Amino acid sequence: MPPISHPTPSAAPSSNDRRLELIARARQAVMQDSQPMTGTLIDAWYDNSWLERSWRRCLANGQRPEHRLAFDVIPQQAVRRTEEANHTLVAAARPVLDRLGRAIANTRYFAILTDAQGIVIDVNGPIDRSDRRAHLITRVGVDLSECSIGTSAIGAALTDLQPVWLHRGEHFFNDNSVYSCAGAPLFGPDGRCVGMLDLTGIEAIERPELKHLVTQSARSIENALTLTRPHKLLVRLNWPGRALGDETDGLLCLDADGWVTGANQTARQMLTQLTAPIAAGSGHAAVHCSELFAMPWEMLFDAAARQALGDAAPMEVPLWSGLRLQTLAQTPGHEADAGAGRRAPAGRLPLKDMEVALIRKAVDEAKGNVMQAARALGISRATVYRKLGNVRQK
Repeated sequence: MPPISHPTPSAAPSSNDRRLELIARARQAVMQDSQPMTGTLIDAWYDNSWLERSWRRCLANGQRPEHRLAFDVIPQQAVRRTEEANHTLVAAARPVLDRLGRAIANTRYFAILTDAQGIVIDVNGPIDRSDRRAHLITRVGVDLSECSIGTSAIGAALTDLQPVWLHRGEHFFNDNSVYSCAGAPLFGPDGRCVGMLDLTGIEAIERPELKHLVTQSARSIENALTLTRPHKLLVRLNWPGRALGDETDGLLCLDADGWVTGANQTARQMLTQLTAPIAAGSGHAAVHCSELFAMPWEMLFDAAARQALGDAAPMEVPLWSGLRLQTLAQTPGHEADAGAGRRAPAGRLPLKDMEVALIRKAVDEAKGNVMQAARALGISRATVYRKLGNVRQK
């Protein structure tokens, strides 16, 4: 009896092959059939509505995937102007780019920093200059905007103002199908987009986790930019229960009169009054810290003075919304001691004691007029008497 032969199973397609197949189907739907990519089951593996919008913008601009790219460098005089205009951004980003270069040294990815128009202003990481595909996109002054090179992490991050990941054929032009890239926008202390940070690999393994890395790195650059803003007080913000003193903090810069001179994106997400960009060219911001915190703003400066003397305990402060934040106020020269806020949580001022202190301060400022103090605090006169009476009874 002849031996039974079993057919050799064909190799199952890899997840990477499946990704490339789905990308090809999406391109077919949008660029050739004028159909939405959701009609090709693309929504089953990710929601990239921003990607389809970018492809359609490129098509509307008369671009076609098969067109060749020149990767043009702006005129030399414009390069010099761009470098001068972005000197602060480059200086703030350079330490972060150095750390990034070490983190991605063995991945065949490298870092690109652009201005708000998508012009390259700095690069870092393992760049193979003998590879023309790497050399073309890492020259300072090359235009990598969407108008110039179509859909990429750079153009998408600057247009949609959110972190993105693109792999191979998700780029619009065929010439860019060798690249995989992660990108995140960069926001300055005034709330405006000032550029973006990109991590790019050439014919590299897909690494969507780089989206997280580039987002964290962008936050570090934004924090460094915020600290360049002239200020008399830096207020670190975080929610109760979270440690203060690292790069997840909201950063709020105040001048001597309590006006906001700058804030990072984390602070803007915590304090909705800061969502509008700071007015350009104004002597101070349009927002005073008394509009942010339901307490006399001078208490932040008092807390900073105590912190300078060694009392680095965070202080919980009330917001007008009824929420609370913990803060660590620091004067210039003591900002490096931010980590101290993590070492003394036991010294945090309880909210009830802060309320009493606020009420007493308001009554003193009103020269004993309880009604006037209550009106200034936005509470009833009975509440003032009750809070102060409870203290006397203890």
